Amino acid sequence: MLDERTLQDVGAALLRIALGVVFLAHSALLKLAIYGMPGTAQFFESLGLPGVLAYIVVCTEILGGSMLILGVQARWVALALTPILIGATWTHWPNGWLFTAANGGWEYPAYLTVMAVACFLIGEGRFVLVRSHPLPALDAGAAR
Repeated sequence: MLDERTLQDVGAALLRIALGVVFLAHSALLKLAIYGMPGTAQFFESLGLPGVLAYIVVCTEILGGSMLILGVQARWVALALTPILIGATWTHWPNGWLFTAANGGWEYPAYLTVMAVACFLIGEGRFVLVRSHPLPALDAGAAR
């Protein structure tokens, strides 16, 4: 029988796995397979960012996406990936709201940013390989 806690754990798992799949697809498929690393680095440079940052971002997205899917320190991984999503939102900002706009608008990366923050706030749930270490300030509230 499903109880409230199990439903919350399933919801947290669905959130983190979906976010992890998006990171893997966006990095491994889009940036590596379609654009290639030289093309991705060139895109970063066209934004005024160092090309080497593309390599860091792709590696971080692949590792982070994998960790989210597996449930390894997922709360902190989601928080660590949030700056990348804020950067993607910034990148698409000039294109307007809708992601169907030319060069993609900012709605989708903004939505993913909210998903990452929600994953951090909610936590990874029960179905994980390695539970996230709590911060003492957050853990103290649970003791009350």
